[in-house]
Amino acid sequence: MPTTDWTRHHVLSLADFTSAEYDTVLQTAASFQEVLSRRTKKVPTLQGHVVANLFFEPSTRTRSSFELAAKRLSADTLNFASASSSMTKGETILDTAKTYLAMGTDIMVIRHKEAGVPNAIAQEMDRLGVKVSVLNAGDGQHEHPSQGLLDLFTICTLLDSDSPRLELLKDKKIAIVGDILHSRVARSNIWSITASGAELHLAAPPTLLPKFFADFGKDRAGKLFVHWQLEPALKDADFVMTLRLQKERMTTHLLPSLREYHQMFGITRSKLQLCKPNVKVLHPGPVNRGVEISSDLMDDPEFSLIQTQVTSGVAVRMALLYLIGTTRG
Repeated sequence: MPTTDWTRHHVLSLADFTSAEYDTVLQTAASFQEVLSRRTKKVPTLQGHVVANLFFEPSTRTRSSFELAAKRLSADTLNFASASSSMTKGETILDTAKTYLAMGTDIMVIRHKEAGVPNAIAQEMDRLGVKVSVLNAGDGQHEHPSQGLLDLFTICTLLDSDSPRLELLKDKKIAIVGDILHSRVARSNIWSITASGAELHLAAPPTLLPKFFADFGKDRAGKLFVHWQLEPALKDADFVMTLRLQKERMTTHLLPSLREYHQMFGITRSKLQLCKPNVKVLHPGPVNRGVEISSDLMDDPEFSLIQTQVTSGVAVRMALLYLIGTTRG
């Protein structure tokens, strides 16, 4: 395991991550990736710890990934489902968190449809003076730090499988295409990619990409560009990340039709001809096949890193649980 001076107690956002912290996560995840390739995939690192997955909204990949990561580290896991919880009887979110605290929870992994909930729980744990770490597994239209880190890990390990590190992305061109307005994944990726010195291009219809996103790139190592057409974002791109249209978060009619969106912004083989010859495509999932990306491209291992992202997620989440679980001061 890499030596580290990691001191972060909670992981709530990537906005203030340092280059050293990114590299620590990447190198630690690489070590756990090696563990996951063994016949015996379990290590005793967090034996005796309790990890509570408090998911207040539906999830498949993230929830399963965190649960498997905790079990691979030999932690005990508790899984919360709001539909069958006491919240249906009026219990508050903070009271729910305190209930799990009373059960001996050491790490709380929080997902909620409202921005700021993981931060509020972290502040309450700090106020109580307990040594409980909080990991944001996605909150509203704020951030999804572990997804941003696993996307970073997926790209960096492709560039150098032995030593993934942030500097590998310097001078690379990366495009993020799709529903950026509603995407917490996009926000986390904006922070991580611009921290690397890469050139980041955002592309979407104006209704899904307001001008204020250009402000995210200020005072960052990399450069950020906003486009309302797809072509300039894809031209000579090394990596393309396409995002799901989050129709459940759209309160107004933001697109003429899904068919027109696919014609203008859907990623297809023909559109990838604008990119570098060895371009790779990512998607955080779940995918609307034939809308954000053509079905044949999604399943083509020559271009698609989508399944690799899912695999990377376990190693990265093991790394995060290990880092905050073993540095609880």
